[in-house]
Amino acid sequence: MQNDISAPKANIIPKTLKKHKETRLDNYFWLNDRENPEVINYLNQENDYYKNSTAHTKDLQASLYEEMKARIKEDDSSVPYFYNGYYYITRFETGQDYPIFSRKKGSLAAEEEILFNCNEMAEGHAYFKLGGLSISPDNKFASFGVDLVGRRIYTIQIKNLETNEILADRIENATGGSVWANDNHTIFYTKQDEVTLRADKIFRHKLNTDAAADVLVFNETDDTFNVSISKEKSRKYIVIGSGSTLTTEYRILNSDNPDGEFEVFQKRVRGLEYSISHYEDSFYILTNKDDATNFKLMKTPENKTGKKNWVDVIPHREDVLLEDIEIFRNYLVVEERSNGLNHIRIMPWNDEPDYYLPFGSETYNAYTTTNIDFDTDILRYSYQSLATPSSVIDFNMTTKTKEVLKEQEVLGGKFDKENYIEERVWATARDGVKVPISMIYRKGLHKNGKNPLLLYAYGSYGITMDTYFSSTRLSLLDRGFVFAIAHIRGGEDLGRQWYEDGKLLKKKNTFTDFIDCSKFVIDEKFTSPEHLYAEGGSAGGLLMGVIVNEAPELYNGIIAQVPFVDVITTMLDDSIPLTTGEYDEWGNPNNKQYYDYMLSYSPYDNVKAQHYPNMYVSTGLHDSQVQYWEPAKWVAKLRNMKTNDKLLFLDTNMDAGHGGASGRFEALKDLAKEFSFLLDLEKIRS
Repeated sequence: MQNDISAPKANIIPKTLKKHKETRLDNYFWLNDRENPEVINYLNQENDYYKNSTAHTKDLQASLYEEMKARIKEDDSSVPYFYNGYYYITRFETGQDYPIFSRKKGSLAAEEEILFNCNEMAEGHAYFKLGGLSISPDNKFASFGVDLVGRRIYTIQIKNLETNEILADRIENATGGSVWANDNHTIFYTKQDEVTLRADKIFRHKLNTDAAADVLVFNETDDTFNVSISKEKSRKYIVIGSGSTLTTEYRILNSDNPDGEFEVFQKRVRGLEYSISHYEDSFYILTNKDDATNFKLMKTPENKTGKKNWVDVIPHREDVLLEDIEIFRNYLVVEERSNGLNHIRIMPWNDEPDYYLPFGSETYNAYTTTNIDFDTDILRYSYQSLATPSSVIDFNMTTKTKEVLKEQEVLGGKFDKENYIEERVWATARDGVKVPISMIYRKGLHKNGKNPLLLYAYGSYGITMDTYFSSTRLSLLDRGFVFAIAHIRGGEDLGRQWYEDGKLLKKKNTFTDFIDCSKFVIDEKFTSPEHLYAEGGSAGGLLMGVIVNEAPELYNGIIAQVPFVDVITTMLDDSIPLTTGEYDEWGNPNNKQYYDYMLSYSPYDNVKAQHYPNMYVSTGLHDSQVQYWEPAKWVAKLRNMKTNDKLLFLDTNMDAGHGGASGRFEALKDLAKEFSFLLDLEKIRS
């Protein structure tokens, strides 16, 4: 595909990088400086090139945007949840980009009390995000965090909900969330290292005092750990969590004693992971203790929390991953995963028989949602599938009856789930392992190799890529696309071992699994290399970077969102946010064995003189997780080395961070860009 508009060429300024007596040459290292006007100029040139080269798709982008927006109910609201005497609601108004947070006292018929109207708060800001909303136990105050840049750096403030006054208290450089002690006068919050943005300190703040006087209650000095603060559902304990990829540690404090000392629950032991939930006079512990790879549930008295006192409640099972628990006064709810599918198990405390909620498909996703209330027999969960819009359901665990409170509306009158087929197929990886692929397409599809297919995956951090419904995806499905999710190793889709087999020195399984899934959908005639597209973001963008180096001939187009592609340089720079905490995921390149292995797949380091598929790469200037310069350098090197004239675009949002645009519908414009890229390659217009 010939593009007659000249592509920008980044200046080549060689920089020698030395490690382990080896030398790498980085010609585009200079792009690692967002304060340099030449860097901004280059990014703007790339943006102009993208806009000019895709000018013929502007109408398509606009129609896709309007089409996707038209399916979304604008004046929408969340299902209210009840907590501490109030019903809490998040709603949107027609024509507005941001949510309105409100509550009603005692009854849904009560007068609405608006807590925060984010549309008003966002005025004059290119980016706005409100997070960490927390209500004091007496319901009189709300602490909240605001991010105006997109780097997940929040300022915490406090609002008097009786007078609507924002107090003078102002806490900068925080993660956004905070927790109230039971005195209604003390909050605990997390601060970040100003350079790395690692959450490393917990502070105590008293209402109506200067944040400069706040007391440091915990400082995490191990730079591979991040800290968090939370409150137990029973409301009895405030909990400091400290965790790395492989190890966790908790500290607890009675919520009635905010000036007391936090006590270690169980000191960190490398490789020991655990999480805690308080109930009556005990703690329940989800842990991998005793080589419980798929985790098990244990219990300990609240005054004897060391691991020598833990006893099994649900033992380890080789074929079932224990993902999470939810504690109620009368029931224990357990979220499990087996054969790649999630299950919800109800276990009464009174020794009545336990049971599972029934789900009938192989492409569904069910999970517990907002269950803040401890004294209820109602479990709230969500259910959806690739073809079934998301539902919020209240299930009475005593009567075993359910009420569908809300099903996602797909407006426009054209959607009918019966028009689509969803299925799960299994590809065989090169080492014989079976890898599941979930897919959806319109009925009437012919397996003749001519169908455009978008294959999506992530495959890192043990994050399971569950199937989910998307009304925006209909814009592809209704134009003949197949959409598929490859549940590759590196996620936890088939249990903890699935994750272990796709990290560190086994990371290449993630990449070869995806390539083998790509070959499978081609061999099965779902599509062909002329019509196969791949998409991934962040660590999934690393996946995209590897596959275009290793198997470019399989794909017609690639979408790489905020891609992590300069693996070695980033992982050697401990000033970059998240780096040190990632050593247990990727390896520490200061160790020669890991350096060599990571270097062998790092996308930026392995760009070569060869044909590459059409590529659309997006990033955000203020991204705190994958710095903008990774995709910028990658694209610059690809431009210089690729041997064909396929499309290569770098699209940088100069106002946003890792999550993209902040407005509710602004994100649809980004999606319209991606979809128009695919449809233009397929020459599909309507």
